[in-house]
Amino acid sequence: MSAAFRKAAKARQRPHRERAQPAARSKLGLLEKKKDYRLRARDYHKKQNALRALQKKALDKNPDEFYFKMIRAEVKDGVHVIKQPKDEITPEQVKLMRTQDIKYIEMKRVAEAKKIERLKAELHLLDAAGSGPSRHLFFVDTPREVKEFDIAAHLDTVPELVDRVYNRPTIATLQREAVKGPTDPVHLKKLAQQRKNQYDLLRQRIEREKAMFVVSQKIQTRKDLLDKTHKVKVKKETKTSPAIYKFKFQRKR
Repeated sequence: MSAAFRKAAKARQRPHRERAQPAARSKLGLLEKKKDYRLRARDYHKKQNALRALQKKALDKNPDEFYFKMIRAEVKDGVHVIKQPKDEITPEQVKLMRTQDIKYIEMKRVAEAKKIERLKAELHLLDAAGSGPSRHLFFVDTPREVKEFDIAAHLDTVPELVDRVYNRPTIATLQREAVKGPTDPVHLKKLAQQRKNQYDLLRQRIEREKAMFVVSQKIQTRKDLLDKTHKVKVKKETKTSPAIYKFKFQRKR
């Protein structure tokens, strides 16, 4: 065969084009193509393995086997849903549970209040952060006494201790006894930091006690709302106070 003939035959040949798979037939699997045989083989073996696993599971199944999910589950709109059991609670039981919650929170609040009182007794609120400047009033009779007034002499102490609001010994005490406690600045600074930490703890406990009181009030309000008496909301609930309702007066027999 001459080269010219082969060239003419090649020109007459139509190019081979693989057709695309229609979208309507994509659910039937991969299109038969020469280059897709590996994908089709993997897909076929995967489905065969799944079928064998299901057949083995069906053969090994005990006919008397029972699970509670068999009666607690159902299929809705193609989704497997587990039925949630309904809580059978009477209104009296709900009130009782609310009462128990109030008692527990009230118990914790009382314990917190006792801790607050104990801390206050230890600290005496001396040099408390955020407290206003202390005032000590002295009364005199004439303006001349006001000009000549000496605070250290009046308090019978040394001038260095006048600014102290606590632990301010008199001159007689200083002459009779030695100074007790730390005097170096490093130790005094450490004690001041410890006192500040105690005041921070006291502030946190006070805030916690207030929060527990608000929670107990809100639970009591929700408990009162279980009553079927006609009521009108007077004030909305906030973070620091419960909602306020006005109940219709009913005469008790």
